[in-house]
Amino acid sequence: MVGATEIVREPYLVIHKDPSSFKDVYGGAGDNVAAECMRICPAGTTAESVVIFSHPIGGGAFLPLVSALARAGQHVIYCNTRYRGNDTALIMEKCAADLGACVEHARRKFGYKRVILGGWSGGGSLSLFYQDQAEHPTITHTPAGDPYDLTKKALPPADGIMLLAAHVSRAITLTEWMDPSITDETRPFVRDPELNIYDPACPAQPPYTDAFVARFRAAQLARNRRITAWVKDTLEKLRKAGEDNAERAFTVHGTMANVCWTDPAQDPSDRKPYTCYLGEPRIANDGPVGLARFTTLRSWLSQWGYDTTRADGLGNASRISCPVLVINNTADLACTPSHARRLFDAVGHSRKAYRDIQGADHYYIERPDLLPQAVKVCAGWMAEEALSG
Repeated sequence: MVGATEIVREPYLVIHKDPSSFKDVYGGAGDNVAAECMRICPAGTTAESVVIFSHPIGGGAFLPLVSALARAGQHVIYCNTRYRGNDTALIMEKCAADLGACVEHARRKFGYKRVILGGWSGGGSLSLFYQDQAEHPTITHTPAGDPYDLTKKALPPADGIMLLAAHVSRAITLTEWMDPSITDETRPFVRDPELNIYDPACPAQPPYTDAFVARFRAAQLARNRRITAWVKDTLEKLRKAGEDNAERAFTVHGTMANVCWTDPAQDPSDRKPYTCYLGEPRIANDGPVGLARFTTLRSWLSQWGYDTTRADGLGNASRISCPVLVINNTADLACTPSHARRLFDAVGHSRKAYRDIQGADHYYIERPDLLPQAVKVCAGWMAEEALSG
């Protein structure tokens, strides 16, 4: 199987029952939920192991690394959650349920004996959250207090996790990218010049002092918590008014203001300075595709709230027992090296490995020549952990 180049792509649906008191995705019939999946594997092969990728908003079946793993002989499944392409109302607990349905289907339908979760980018914290709940099911309600019982889902645990260019969690990443110069969410374009790193009048200029970075980080966390407090208060008022299932959508401006985008000395790496994976940080800060730009009350608490999300990659990693591989792409413009190191350090057992792919970008689009190296690391680790075959 080594060196296989011809791959086949098999799209299919995994449909599972998931009752809900109200709909948070477009379409669908009754309580049926559909997870769009794609199996990618070398033509004419069978395997006992499969790497299952999933991401909260999906869309990665054609990622270079996904295809490269298949071309190298590995069977791969990409599982899109019900929120594919739109995280406005996304609930992380429901993403875990969709991933669980995909894992169960892969074992039952295709006969795979071993499942390795491919946690690429935001899929890293989803994989860790999933495994944590599969091994230690505890969740019976969402962070908003809505009934949602993962303990009754019987999530099948994976046999291993590969964290590939992954970040620590959506909530922590958002918080570290939030623009702390916004002090009033009702007036998002009136900004504190002392914390506005995109304002030439800001008295703090790179390279930043430790004192400024500490103040900046504290203000970012305070902003996240202010939004959380408003969300909780709004939900409480709706429920007191007898509107238990009522929702509210809102906009969060200024979510691409990490000091590492304007000061290369922060979280140093091989990345191109003064840019981010969405282009020019100053423009992306208020652009339409920024993290959490459009969200809802319940979704904020589940995926973006620093203190409320259960998809906390670091906490989840500390509780799981399966082997873990962490790969850091040293020129990554999204997930900087501290994310990989924090994830590795958080894993609470010794069956873990850390590898750098020197010069690799987030998507391997700029450096496709480094894909073979990443694939070799993955294959070697799976062999060492008796997960391949």
